Amino acid sequence: MRLFPFVTTALAIAVPGHAQEQPAATEDSAFTLGQIIVTAPRSEDITIGTETLSSEAIYTFNRNTLDEAVSLMPGVSSANSGGSRNERLIFVRGFDRFQVPLSLDGIRVYLPADNRLDYGRFLTPDIAEIQVAKGYASVIDGPGAMGGAINLVTRKPTKAIEAEARATVNLDRDVDYAGYNIFALLGTREEKFYAQASYTRNFQDHWDLAGGYDPVPASAEDGDARDFSRTRDWRVNAKFGFTPNATDEYSISYTRQEGAKNAPLHVTDPVTPPLPAGAPNPRYWSWPYWNIEGIYFLSTTALGDRATLKTRVYRNTFDNLLSSFNDQTQTTQSLARAFNSYYADEAWGGSAELAVQLTEADRFTLAAHYRRDEHRERQDGFYNRVPTSSGPPIAYSEPWQSTVEDTYSIAGENVLAVSPGLTLTLGASFDWRDLKKAEEYTISFTSPANFFGYPLANASAFNWQGRIEYRPDDEARLHASVSRRSRFPTIFERFSTQFGNAASNPELEPERVTNFEIGGSRDFGGLHVEGAVFYSNIDDAIVSVRPAGFPANATQRQNLGNAEYYGTEIALTAHVTPTLELGANYTYTHRAFDIGTPAAGTVVPVFRLTDVPTHKGFAYASWSPFGGLTIVPSVDFASNRTTLGTFSPIVDYYRTGSYVQANLRIDYALRDGIQIGVGARNLFDDNYILTDGFPEPGRSLFASIRARY
Repeated sequence: MRLFPFVTTALAIAVPGHAQEQPAATEDSAFTLGQIIVTAPRSEDITIGTETLSSEAIYTFNRNTLDEAVSLMPGVSSANSGGSRNERLIFVRGFDRFQVPLSLDGIRVYLPADNRLDYGRFLTPDIAEIQVAKGYASVIDGPGAMGGAINLVTRKPTKAIEAEARATVNLDRDVDYAGYNIFALLGTREEKFYAQASYTRNFQDHWDLAGGYDPVPASAEDGDARDFSRTRDWRVNAKFGFTPNATDEYSISYTRQEGAKNAPLHVTDPVTPPLPAGAPNPRYWSWPYWNIEGIYFLSTTALGDRATLKTRVYRNTFDNLLSSFNDQTQTTQSLARAFNSYYADEAWGGSAELAVQLTEADRFTLAAHYRRDEHRERQDGFYNRVPTSSGPPIAYSEPWQSTVEDTYSIAGENVLAVSPGLTLTLGASFDWRDLKKAEEYTISFTSPANFFGYPLANASAFNWQGRIEYRPDDEARLHASVSRRSRFPTIFERFSTQFGNAASNPELEPERVTNFEIGGSRDFGGLHVEGAVFYSNIDDAIVSVRPAGFPANATQRQNLGNAEYYGTEIALTAHVTPTLELGANYTYTHRAFDIGTPAAGTVVPVFRLTDVPTHKGFAYASWSPFGGLTIVPSVDFASNRTTLGTFSPIVDYYRTGSYVQANLRIDYALRDGIQIGVGARNLFDDNYILTDGFPEPGRSLFASIRARY
């Protein structure tokens, strides 16, 4: 499929994207205490914004997981990690999950070991809006937002009694049962307090491969229902808030989500011994549990007429079990490749933000953040005997190993109204990390078991940014920004030996980027146009190389890489008639990477950036021809993206993943507050893959009912 960017690029340069201050708290369903600073206004209907996505849009397009939902937005694409982990990924203007932090009500969800978040585990039915800051993410919101930030804002009641219930049954391409999604919410809002509880659950029995899939005889996948595609996720959220007056608010919230998933296998890699030369050894992995829990207190307090204090205090936990089995029956664990790997993480911390209106035209904000992460892990498994010995592998059970790390950030931001319609924002922050403990345990048949601590090394980074915004009238907005941000490497990047194939590097430094953007928006009657042109220059990027003297299969991560990401986004919404709305968005993204000049004798691997399409877009129409009937056809499309084959030592990068996916939803309002609907995703059963060996789902159908009070 060939998609040409030059027309939309020219339009985006001529008519760039929305930009305005985050609107003041209003009586809507979004939990305003949990919002972060984004620069585009939010929408309450299905209109897809450049930085916000409403709950109504998420429901209408039936996007029940985070990766599916944000892929509706310009500048954001979803992907699949492939491999034995088979996780759902999100890229924001080419930046990955390590470079774009995820938050829930402004509290970061972070896995200190490797931060390999699986975005398919995060459900959306109980979310009021998704905020995506791209490129320019305010330093006030905390460290790590190198390429942007994603924030899930939960709902808050607006009426004395507020209730909603939804149920969706999913069907596969053969119209057989494939799973379900349910959501329920009950809340109350009174003059001085509010309370709410919600529950959502998503169960996927399976999904079907497209009809055009042709099974490979030597592989483990025979077509139709995708093997090992079953998942289960649920989340409960409860909050209580106290609002003593018109300016102050104090809230305590509790969230717990639990998940279990399997990992489909590569569809072309052979699994039956003897394997061909260079074929990867199959991994039969599953996650019996993948759980996150958090309790947090959020507040805002007016200090006189010119100052406001906001605070956040939280405690988060992450519990995870990864099980590896002998074979695809997933019933036996007795070989050296079988194990149970346990993670038990805890984080606690908080932030304070003081905003002072120095003059009518000048506001200064000072913020401080602190977070402590403790990662605990252990593994039960087997190791091979000395080659001259016989018998099965020997079982072992590791003791718990811990890593403890503190992260700090101090940030300041000044917003100055230079003249009517012209605003200048300047910000800076200093982040630093203090590693307290990093333990490891090793065992093998060639040496005694060893429990030891890695050398401790700390790191720091200075960040700065500036943004200018101009509003010549109520119909037009223009902005330009530059931002210098960084992100600290994870424990995995610094210390993981990757099953004996890597060496630690405690001195690994932060990655850094300078982001530039020009954008704006304009209304032409019923037509709204917004867009942006962006450019990012990355330095000190973390790459894996083989230093001189290292064994042939051993690597080490070093700060060597440099990269350039650039592109454009454009989004259009047209209210053609009171009953017809049209919308579309398009993104062009180009990425180039250079590993740089390593030390003499270092072996540099062949490396290319993967997973992000050059062209990507979404278009829809919403038509209400009569009564309570609404018909919403939509189209997702993306061009090819780079992926990597699995056979070694061959380095096989190639392009794949082009698709045009038609979708349809039809809803009918039976009466006020009660709505039924049917729909389909991938209506024409397009067969495509996003990463080598892992086809995406074929056609699926659904039927739903929603009741609101």
